[in-house]
Amino acid sequence: MTRRWRLLLPLGLLAIAVVLVVWRGPDWGLVQDAFTAVTWEWVAAAIGFNLLSVLTRAFAWDTAIKQSIAAPHPRFPLVFSAFSVGLFANAVLPGRVGELARVAVLRRRLVGRKGTTATLVGSVFAHRMFDLFPALALVIWVLLSAKIPRWALTSIALFIVVGITLFLTAVFLAHRQRRELEELGRIRTLLSRARQGLAIMRSPIAAGTAALFQFAGWLCQLFAVWAAMEAFDIHLPISAAGLVLVLMNVATIFPLWPGNFGLVQIAVALPLVNYNVAYAHGVAFGIGLQAIEASVGVGVGLIFLAREGLSYATLRDIEESPVDNGDDEVVAEPRDDRARVAG
Repeated sequence: MTRRWRLLLPLGLLAIAVVLVVWRGPDWGLVQDAFTAVTWEWVAAAIGFNLLSVLTRAFAWDTAIKQSIAAPHPRFPLVFSAFSVGLFANAVLPGRVGELARVAVLRRRLVGRKGTTATLVGSVFAHRMFDLFPALALVIWVLLSAKIPRWALTSIALFIVVGITLFLTAVFLAHRQRRELEELGRIRTLLSRARQGLAIMRSPIAAGTAALFQFAGWLCQLFAVWAAMEAFDIHLPISAAGLVLVLMNVATIFPLWPGNFGLVQIAVALPLVNYNVAYAHGVAFGIGLQAIEASVGVGVGLIFLAREGLSYATLRDIEESPVDNGDDEVVAEPRDDRARVAG
């Protein structure tokens, strides 16, 4: 019954999204016309910038991992592979399953390293916290230079408050007095190991390095949005691309269904009306922009999913069984599904 509800709930939410798109829907003939005028060279540029963003963000997570677990550390190709599988999971499944998926994929490469799952989960949390600095810089720049609709201000403020609260929580947990694991109970041991994943918060140089990588990742995403705007014949200042990037992140902070498709298009199209971009044109751009981002996450993710010998069913197992497995681990270990991967 629980499994059925996990399937039906995202479908119900997706149905609501479809109703929203139809209710606030544009003239679909005009949306189709916008796609006929796409400049594919700019689409390729947007895909390239997204690939660079993925690479730099993976380097940021690699930096957090090196501060969290003892040597020998996993090589960067293994980290990038796990990170890419996580992107794929986030693109095709609701929730933040990708964060658990990348932990599970990397954990299976760390044979004999007891308790590393909880620590890797902590490193993922620390990694995501370094999004706060580029997000704050982007929001301040957008507030000063872009035409922000009033309805968006509350959402942006909530986005920033949540980010700052989580970051301060991570710093507090990272600096709490450490105790010997043998003195703790099982649950507290797992929590303590997860806190080890926040070790980067105690190293200013490593934290600064990770933050720089995240800044680079966001900058690449900004240029990807701008290139996508050029591809859809939307010629606006790059501050408008910054506004789109902020609102896309606000719209997807809680992915209730895959990609929050529909909600993202509305969040992108409505503010562009202030720039005299027709609503139908803005919706077409929102669809194209999300397709460009998804093509990177799904395309790269599928390559590394096959490389790891895993399948989509494996990711579903992680979504449905993120439980303690009795061996100091807190997420489901992916089965080897190499036989089920085509090619």
